[in-house]
Amino acid sequence: MIAFVGLALIPSCADTGNANSVALSKVNKDEYRVKSVQHGKASWYSIKTNYGTKTASGQTLCNNAPTAAHKTLPMGTKVRVVNMANNKSEVVTINDRGPFIKGRIIDVTIGTAEKLGFVNRGVVPVKVEVLDKAENADS
Repeated sequence: MIAFVGLALIPSCADTGNANSVALSKVNKDEYRVKSVQHGKASWYSIKTNYGTKTASGQTLCNNAPTAAHKTLPMGTKVRVVNMANNKSEVVTINDRGPFIKGRIIDVTIGTAEKLGFVNRGVVPVKVEVLDKAENADS
């Protein structure tokens, strides 16, 4: 219980509250709800910076894949990354571990960074919404 209370007080992470009060979002044809929200900085990586690299999930890194690295979220987790500088957002799947630089909470592929509008900046403040399939919302 103490660990849970401590986590609730960390300013970089916040729970979204009651699942019933959260609107459902469509990703492709599936419906998702926001399970939790994290705030921090995002950076990007690419084949050029990690040529031939296998991700922690065993997949080969692909510049244009809608994938990302996160330190703790389970592999296969879908998240919506929102660039707080321009409010652009993309849904990606966690398939790697990282980033390992203080203050950064997610590394996205360069293709995702282009869609989010931050390739030239390199690092931007983001909101990461952890998504849960709607049929799993009560479990």
